[in-house]
Amino acid sequence: MTEIRATDPSSWKTGPITPPLLHHATFMTLDVNAMVEFYELVCGMHPVYYGHDAAWLTNDLANHRIALLKLPGTVPPINKPHSAGLHHTAFEYATFDQWLDNYERLAAIGLEPHICFDHGMTMSMYYADPDGNGVEIQVDNFRDWGMSKEWMWASQEFAADYIGAPFDPAKLVEARRAGLSPDEIHERTYARQYVPEGYVPVLTFPDPWPDRIAADPTLLDGVPAPDAAPEHVLEPQG
Repeated sequence: MTEIRATDPSSWKTGPITPPLLHHATFMTLDVNAMVEFYELVCGMHPVYYGHDAAWLTNDLANHRIALLKLPGTVPPINKPHSAGLHHTAFEYATFDQWLDNYERLAAIGLEPHICFDHGMTMSMYYADPDGNGVEIQVDNFRDWGMSKEWMWASQEFAADYIGAPFDPAKLVEARRAGLSPDEIHERTYARQYVPEGYVPVLTFPDPWPDRIAADPTLLDGVPAPDAAPEHVLEPQG
C-alpha cells in the first residue's frame, strides 16, 4: 500500500465510495444469561437466538445488533476500567420524553446511570453492563442528525470541551414536571445548572471483576474447552 501511494498517488483511495453501515457489536463474556437480561432490561433487546454459550440480540429490524459469545479460553479482564478497548456502545431515543421515561423506569428498580453528560449534540446517560462495559442511552438535542453533526464539526463549544456538562437526571425529571421544554432543559443543563451535588469527575465505569472473582475464584481458569467439537446449533435455553 505504501508503494502504491508513493508511485501512483492518483490510485490511492482513502475509503470506499459506498461505505458500509455499522451493524452490530460482539462481546466475549463469561455469563451470557446476565448479559441477555441486562440488555433486554436497559435497551429493550430480545434474543433472536439464545443458547448456553452465545446469544444474538436485536431491538429493531436487523437480525442482530449485539452478539454475546462465551468462547473457550475466555478469562476475566484485568483492570477493566483502564484497559484499552471498547469504552461503550450507544442507543438513541427519538424523543426527549422517551429518553427521560426510560431513566425513570430503570431508576424505579434501582438501576441508575454511572455517568451523565450533556455533550452538546446529545444528552447521554451511561450505564454499566454486568461485565463492566458502558452502555450509553442518548437523545439528540437537535432532533436532526444533520444539524447535530454540523454542530460537532463547526462549534467552538465542542472543540473546547467535547465531554460537556454533567447532570443529575433526577433534576431533569423535576424540571420537565415543572413544565420546562426539552430545549429549555438542554440549555440549562449545558449551562451546568443541574450538576449533581458533590460532583466528582468520572469517565470510567466500576470494575465488577474483583468482587466476582472473590466470589468465584474459578473464573480465573477461564471458560473450559468443550469435551467434544461444538454442535453447529447450540441447545437453546429453557
